[in-house]
Amino acid sequence: MTSTELPVRTAPASQAAGPIRELAITRRARGGRTNLTLGENRVSRVLALGALAVLALVWLLPASWALLTAFKSEADASDPAHWFWPRHGFTLHGFSTVWERGDLPLWMLNSLLISAAVTVITVLVSAMAGYAFSRTRFPARRPLFVLTVAAVLVPPQILIVPWFQQMLTLHLLDTYAAVILPQTVAPVMVFILKKHFDSLPDELEEAARIDGAGHWRIFWSVLLPLSRPMLAAVGIFVFIGAWNNFLWPFVSTSDPALMTLPVGITSVKDAYGIQYAQTMASAVLAALPLVVVFVFFQRHIVKSVATTGLGGQ
Repeated sequence: MTSTELPVRTAPASQAAGPIRELAITRRARGGRTNLTLGENRVSRVLALGALAVLALVWLLPASWALLTAFKSEADASDPAHWFWPRHGFTLHGFSTVWERGDLPLWMLNSLLISAAVTVITVLVSAMAGYAFSRTRFPARRPLFVLTVAAVLVPPQILIVPWFQQMLTLHLLDTYAAVILPQTVAPVMVFILKKHFDSLPDELEEAARIDGAGHWRIFWSVLLPLSRPMLAAVGIFVFIGAWNNFLWPFVSTSDPALMTLPVGITSVKDAYGIQYAQTMASAVLAALPLVVVFVFFQRHIVKSVATTGLGGQ
């Protein structure tokens, strides 16, 4: 060894792996998971769980009241002395009345078809727009993205008259297309997916380009498979919004055969004023499909929030 050469000492593998082994032991002692959102301190975790319990209770109280009222008779629903346990017992009269006076199967089918179509088109268009803003360079890219972000601030109610005039000009009123197409414009989803594509490693795109892939192949075969949790979460939110949308389907259609569930339920009226049991039964029937969708796909929402860093991970 010459005088200019210095010995290089490397730490033993066992010593270098010490912090990693300690972290693994710590994670194993805690059941294999770390909880960064609620904190490591016991007091902070108790306070956080208490706050979550209070918020859950605030949300559950009106939902529980609506569910109880739906299973009451009209006389018991308006009796404050028996707000919890009805005097005449629980009954399905409210549900049967709503079912008989309306066309719930048709309304549910229309809502399902329209919501599914809006979800598919919105997710596809928003994903392509988000990819274009994130991974391509074209003239006026920055001004167009600024306009997209600014469009998030525009309330949809302001666009009702332009949408109606546009559908009237295209002779699309009282069609499924009139209900579906305006709802597919979702600037906030474009913004969310653009930020998601920004977070994906550039090395994946570079490797695909070396193999001769173009923009469409990279988008369809590389980035979309990696974005399934985010696409599922976006799809769920779009589906819920389209299912609950009342104003635009009410304005754009007058044909009873095209009524969606929120619009059709409002047509079930009684000559004796407000019928609380029937109203709550209608609300429960309208919300039931959304509850089923959320139960089956909630893990995708949690995973998408975790991958975006919103969950404190």
